[in-house]
Amino acid sequence: MSQTPIPILDLKPQYQALKTEIKAAIDEVLESGQFVLGPQVKQFESAAAKYLGVNYAIGVNSGTDALIIGLRALGIGPEDEVITTPFSFFATAESISNVGAKPVFVDIQAGSFNIDPGLIEAAITPRTKAIMPVHLYGNPAAMAQIIEIAARHNLKVIEDCAQAFGAVYKGDCAGCDGTCQETTRQQLLGKRVGSMGDVGAFSFFPTKNLGAYGDGGLITTNDGAIAELAHKLRVHGSQQKYRNEMLGYNSRLDAIQAAILNVKLPYVDRWNQQRRYIAETYNQLLADRDDVIVPDVTAGHVFHQYTLRILNGKRDFVQDYLAKQGIGSMVYYPVPQDQLPVYQGQYSTYAVNQQLAAEVLSLPIWPELEKSVQEKITRTIADALSH
Repeated sequence: MSQTPIPILDLKPQYQALKTEIKAAIDEVLESGQFVLGPQVKQFESAAAKYLGVNYAIGVNSGTDALIIGLRALGIGPEDEVITTPFSFFATAESISNVGAKPVFVDIQAGSFNIDPGLIEAAITPRTKAIMPVHLYGNPAAMAQIIEIAARHNLKVIEDCAQAFGAVYKGDCAGCDGTCQETTRQQLLGKRVGSMGDVGAFSFFPTKNLGAYGDGGLITTNDGAIAELAHKLRVHGSQQKYRNEMLGYNSRLDAIQAAILNVKLPYVDRWNQQRRYIAETYNQLLADRDDVIVPDVTAGHVFHQYTLRILNGKRDFVQDYLAKQGIGSMVYYPVPQDQLPVYQGQYSTYAVNQQLAAEVLSLPIWPELEKSVQEKITRTIADALSH
């Protein structure tokens, strides 16, 4: 019997809704003849900075480069250590290694999937120069605690916001241990991710909440000196043509991607609200199951992914069962960063991190996802777990 597949992500409805605007924006770039940087990029940088609540936004060619250039702009390099989470896409740790520094991993919170701030201070050494929290799946990390730890130890904070454009810190993140000072929490309340640390790094990969139609990234900061250095680094280490001052990168956001992002940016809050509604609907449909742990719909979470936990060692069976019914799902991430072949033998395992890697399963989510489709997905999960 034939059936319509349900993908993990469907970008077509969004494009159909914005087709006229997007085609006009692309045509404007093509007519202008300015394809790298230029007015469309400046317009997006200005609009993104205003939206995110930062003084500076620098467009680059990927989220990975945003992390690498952000680290370089903070002066992080060989012999330095950067504390981060093991539970993230490899670009997080890769960026640290690529500037010559060492990723130092600490375990995560089961409730938030984010770095556990209560474990950070024990990992600090004389070589530690920065903390890199990841706002995984669109859920803001425990920034009040992280900012306070960084201040006590004179460390920089670089936020990996690749999955969290538009997410807002509300001070009630899942798993928060309540150890931060109320004054710090109040100062950060309502701030968007990417505006709280020394540097923020965003990705506009097409699957992201704010996605381009190719690679793209953004560096954010409130520090003029950091912004100036990031501007140099993205253009071969030069401020003036043919006057290269340092080894940099060819990492410029191209004008067509910026034009697409300029069209999409005004819609991102609406899309994020729809994602939250979909997450709440999933939670309601799965509320009576004791073999599934659903994610907390905490305030400010923008649900780049809707990720639940399948208990009793059944995650892989459930994923395979869904696939046989034409339903897409993904495991983010089956192998934690610290256990990837590139770091083989360099790190111990971390208990919560390892447990979640064996349990997490991300279900289809996009802003236009219909409830009837969600009902089919959750019925199929129930069928799988009944076997």
